[in-house]
Amino acid sequence: MNLSTTLSRAATAVALATALGAGAVHGATAASWADKPGKAGPLNKSADDGGWSGEGLSLNATDNAAVDAFYDRAKSAEQTISPQVQAAARISGAEVIGFDHRLKSPDSLKRKVATSLLEHPGEGVNEALAEIKDSVRYTLQWPDGRYTQGVAIASEVLSSWGNDTVKWSNTWARGKGYKAINSAWREPRSRHPFEVQFHTPQSKHAQEVTHKLYEEQRLPTTSAERARELQAQQDAIFAAVPVPAGADQLTAPETLPVG
Repeated sequence: MNLSTTLSRAATAVALATALGAGAVHGATAASWADKPGKAGPLNKSADDGGWSGEGLSLNATDNAAVDAFYDRAKSAEQTISPQVQAAARISGAEVIGFDHRLKSPDSLKRKVATSLLEHPGEGVNEALAEIKDSVRYTLQWPDGRYTQGVAIASEVLSSWGNDTVKWSNTWARGKGYKAINSAWREPRSRHPFEVQFHTPQSKHAQEVTHKLYEEQRLPTTSAERARELQAQQDAIFAAVPVPAGADQLTAPETLPVG
């Protein structure tokens, strides 16, 4: 079910322009661009040859430089994307969660790329980077009773701004595991992707509680048996999350026609 009738494209565009014109949206500040800095030390470090290593993973100098360049592009694109997401949040009545961490840190990007290269022999760094949709990421949250309408409005606002939907993963209907909507979009000017997660307070809390379990599960050093144990723990936590009425039927907004 696409709830685009909740807010017409024309009304969305007018509301978005009003929000921006009224100064309701504040631009990103340089002081809060990235993840919390990691602890300095041997776990995450640049090698003397220009490479990188951390948590048993590594990148050579060429791949490390490619990730640094990707991070710089993400940082530049964020300055355009953040006002759009903030406008969508204000118009839809959402709370923005964790806005200070909207940029994935260089170390986190490097861990992700290094893991991908390890898991997919023969894959190049550019292929690994092309799969990353959350270098710029946001979380919008509504109470259960306003969730379904809020997601429909927020997604229509983002689409009206010209952002293309490149991913829409609605897991509310799942019998087990993660519950929420994870979406990815491509900003029209920079063409850089960004992620928007749509949560309720309960689903966001479950995500936070299970984060360490997920991080351990995805490490290449985690055994298959341990991975199953970690998944079972996550399933039990998410099973307690209520599903808002209509949430499992939400779909991505239709692509706007060109011209």
